[in-house]
Amino acid sequence: MTTKLTGPVVVGIDGSTIALDAVRAAARTAAGRHRPLRVVHAFIWPIINVPTGPISGGVADGGLRRQAERYVTEAVAEAGKVAPELDVTGAVVDGAPVPVLLGESRDAALLVLGNRGLGGFAGLVLGSVTVQVSAQARCPVLVVRGEPRADGPVVVGVDGSAGSAQAAGYAFEEAAWRGVPLVAVHAWLEPAPAGPGDMLPLVYDPDLLAAQEERVLAESLAGFAERYPQVPVRRRLVRGSAAGALVRESESAQLVVVGARGRGALAGLLLGSVSHAVLHHAHAPVAVVRHTPRQPRA
Repeated sequence: MTTKLTGPVVVGIDGSTIALDAVRAAARTAAGRHRPLRVVHAFIWPIINVPTGPISGGVADGGLRRQAERYVTEAVAEAGKVAPELDVTGAVVDGAPVPVLLGESRDAALLVLGNRGLGGFAGLVLGSVTVQVSAQARCPVLVVRGEPRADGPVVVGVDGSAGSAQAAGYAFEEAAWRGVPLVAVHAWLEPAPAGPGDMLPLVYDPDLLAAQEERVLAESLAGFAERYPQVPVRRRLVRGSAAGALVRESESAQLVVVGARGRGALAGLLLGSVSHAVLHHAHAPVAVVRHTPRQPRA
């Protein structure tokens, strides 16, 4: 997978300090990738019939819509501080956050979000909007969390699925752009059936299983390693939790890349368990790349 050749970097904001962290990250990415930046605030109040103008007898610039416009103005100004030459636009878009951001993702090169916003509760590690958008967006989603790092590798989780193949392609592209190594992590817990109705052996050879999983890791990277020969690749084959391995690697990474769902994900889940856990617990920004099958030609 590669990012779209056209389209802006889009960042969703809600007036929170975490959203401004996302704006700064989005501005750096847009400037480095020579993309315009679009700042979007989803304005939900009109669709639930809440008055949005100034209160009678209140200040002239009062009202919910004026407040939303101030959020956008502040975010655009913050982006300008990070990248003064960047082409930045802002918009207040009527609608609930999830559908507004998913609509923006159709034409975006990248969608950038904070890990929580004004709607997040202190006891929650990740906002519900971020989880839903990461699972359904039509472009890669960068969730900003942890302290930004200028050093460290890009880390990607692979499992041989179509989703992880797209994540690997995105991770190679990011590592090449950033000029850093790529750490590819593949983990397994136990033998898994190859298809419906397959019986698992009561006894299996651990060395043979390790060799099979090594092949999965190698095949997940083969084509991309040839396409990006300038990217040093470090392979991590782990027997244990994939989420735990990726979270540990995130401690020294500048970016972690995961697919929205892998080969073990259930169809009814918005996000696979590994992606969900990494989004909640990683120490670095997380890019979620959703597998989008090619549509057959008419």
